[in-house]
Amino acid sequence: MKRYLVHIIISILFANMANAQLRQTPKNLPRYDFKKMHFGFTLGINSLDFRIKHNPEVMYQDSLYVLHSNNQKGFNLGIVSNFRLGRYTDFRFIPALVFGERHLIYSFADSLNTIQTEKKKVESTLLDFPMYIKYKSERYNNFRSYVLIGIKYSIDIASQKNIVEEDEVIIKLNPNDLMGEIGFGMDFYLEFFKFSPQIKISAGVLNLLNKDNTVYTNSIKNLYTNGWILSFTFE
Repeated sequence: MKRYLVHIIISILFANMANAQLRQTPKNLPRYDFKKMHFGFTLGINSLDFRIKHNPEVMYQDSLYVLHSNNQKGFNLGIVSNFRLGRYTDFRFIPALVFGERHLIYSFADSLNTIQTEKKKVESTLLDFPMYIKYKSERYNNFRSYVLIGIKYSIDIASQKNIVEEDEVIIKLNPNDLMGEIGFGMDFYLEFFKFSPQIKISAGVLNLLNKDNTVYTNSIKNLYTNGWILSFTFE
């Protein structure tokens, strides 16, 4: 219920801000888009998840009954560098620090067909280095919309790949990842700065799983990152 309420509030807020732009008003920051470069910062929330490719040779042949992942919310903070390429296009480099978490859920069936569920928590602290091409619409008063497309290299500085296991099995991930991203946002030109809410979705292309000889990893053939980021940029 809380999630739906937040979505409704955000939708109403964006609708009211967009409707206000339909009336002719004096332009804020009239020379802003002619700058060769400008800088800013971004804050946001993220939701990270796994895209699992199961290993058919192992899956369902052991006591493992079901395997899936649950997304979790996190936080991100980044620095914006924007370079003007043309009237409607920019190049953007936004290195960011991302705190995220994902859960792998394993369900095992015992000899009495009783299902027991085990959760493996995977925490990550990521340094992201994304590069985007931003394509902007025509500015109307103090508003314009835009789309983003780009690639992102990510390194997990909290990777447990080299951790020696003691009491429990740890799901170890390779620290390096490469993702494609696409997003949508809106620029609002305020009196002293530009405010831009945006949402992006990410899809990883590198297999992150560092295999060991347990059912937790042998049941997975490949493990990729999926996620989305809702961010608010101040430039």
